[in-house]
Amino acid sequence: MKIITVVQARMGSSRLPKKVMMPLAGKPLIIRMLERVSNANLSGIIVAALTKEHYDDELADFLIRHGFRIYRGSTNDLLERHINAALEFGGDTVVKIPSDCPLIDPEIIDKVLGYYIANKNSFDYVSNLHPATYPDGNDVEIMGLDVLQKCSKEAKKNFEREHTTPYIWENPEKFRIGNVEWEAGFDYSMSHRWTIDYMEDYLFIKEVYDALYDKNPGFGIDDILKYENDHPEIKSLNEKYNGVNWYRDHLNDLKTISPEQTKVI
Repeated sequence: MKIITVVQARMGSSRLPKKVMMPLAGKPLIIRMLERVSNANLSGIIVAALTKEHYDDELADFLIRHGFRIYRGSTNDLLERHINAALEFGGDTVVKIPSDCPLIDPEIIDKVLGYYIANKNSFDYVSNLHPATYPDGNDVEIMGLDVLQKCSKEAKKNFEREHTTPYIWENPEKFRIGNVEWEAGFDYSMSHRWTIDYMEDYLFIKEVYDALYDKNPGFGIDDILKYENDHPEIKSLNEKYNGVNWYRDHLNDLKTISPEQTKVI
């Protein structure tokens, strides 16, 4: 098993342009993001998957200068971007992690990967998202390259290709699907927002980094939750977006997602 962890990134975010270069503890968000993924023991080869658009030239040059591997591919067909990134770096197992998760806990990455590896003959796809229980922003999805290639042949809807994996988890009759739930027994997926899509999200994440990074660069989920509990005012920075995710735009298309799993704004 040769694992390729693909961190999809771009400079052209419509809601918060250039968010991947916004500073966290003195370095751009994308660096902090890739650091955290690199801290996982099982993440294998890590590749930042960018677009071929001219606005990503600066990001590509920056990452190469800092020693990171990159792949540049389709702007809107993320399914093909993940497949080709894995092919370029010789992977047969693909981990999908978006670049808007700079608070992702490396131990959670290892937990999901460990479950996939231990059950590689039982599942085609393993994530911690179906159903989600961890705080939003700890997204890990794993599947074989052959599974993605099957999707590429069969997935026809734009959202299936734009979001890479919906064709898998929307068709449980075709794929063997596994899920890792938070062992603490909580479901914070709709109440704790640790991802970045809006300026308010950045202000929350920056506050966490400013408070925790210098003392412990490897801070994890328990450290963040303790800081939130000790400083409840920081949750108000972005709580109006709790539960907001891309599902809201496709509820009529998604068979396995209910309105309770997203929030419309």
